[in-house]
Amino acid sequence: MNSLPHDRSWLLGKAEPTALFLDSMDRWIDAMVADEHGGGDSSSEPIVGTIRAKAIGKISGTWVVNRLVARHFDECEVTWNVNEGDNVKITDAVLTISGPAVQVLCCERIMLNLLGRMSGIATNTASWVSRAGSMGIACTRKTDWGLLDKWAVHIGGGFTHRLSRADALMIKENDLAALAPEIDNETESVAAAVSKIDMDDDAEFTVIEVRDSDQAIAATKAWDSLQIERSGCEKIVLLLDNMGPKGCADVHKILMKENLRTWCILEGSGGVIIEDLQQWIESGVDLVSTSALNRGISPLDLSMKVEGGE
Repeated sequence: MNSLPHDRSWLLGKAEPTALFLDSMDRWIDAMVADEHGGGDSSSEPIVGTIRAKAIGKISGTWVVNRLVARHFDECEVTWNVNEGDNVKITDAVLTISGPAVQVLCCERIMLNLLGRMSGIATNTASWVSRAGSMGIACTRKTDWGLLDKWAVHIGGGFTHRLSRADALMIKENDLAALAPEIDNETESVAAAVSKIDMDDDAEFTVIEVRDSDQAIAATKAWDSLQIERSGCEKIVLLLDNMGPKGCADVHKILMKENLRTWCILEGSGGVIIEDLQQWIESGVDLVSTSALNRGISPLDLSMKVEGGE
């Protein structure tokens, strides 16, 4: 499923975080540090704290913790016992942090919040991905912690989907009203909106929301015409909104019959739950997208204990 355009993780980092991701990190980190109001007084004596896992899971957030320490607690040194994306079991040491007690203790809660949340999302996503087999799993733009959530989903094996409105073109119900205000018929407005797409800018990744097979056919036929005209080969993403596995299966079959299936990527969305993944797999969609990957997820249980001085 690496051919799907929904993998935007390269915009956040590969060997190291991108400027885009660093900028997002800094805003979240600075807000959390500010909320601590200095974190209270403590000794300047050196101490060493160890963060250990209290549950089985997948670690995400190493870059963010490193950024936190470098930006606000530069007298501390972090030593990692795991890498980003590694699995941990109960009692495993995740990292040690050494430095003046006042700094180590001040950043403790922030580190645990960041690392716990991102690791919880990565762990949950990995569970979804494992059950989905070859079908793709993507999050949505319903994120509580912005790009931090997106990165954690990526570490769990899921797709980030769009990072922002500017990242890729998505045409939804409200956009149709703006793009084709003169057309009352929704199926016709879908076709009209697709026909107005700037293919030079948006052919690589365009998503259009459709709610029935007529809209799906109209969108794909319009895309087909544009691609034939320019000798293009990119596919349009049909976001099959709230159709359920059965409705998506019907759309898949109709597009196959019309010889249009090769021009589109089918994305099932709305009411997706992990217990229904087998039905989604059988529906013929290429992927499903859901905010259940990253919203309302319990953080991975981690704790820090001061185990001695330097």
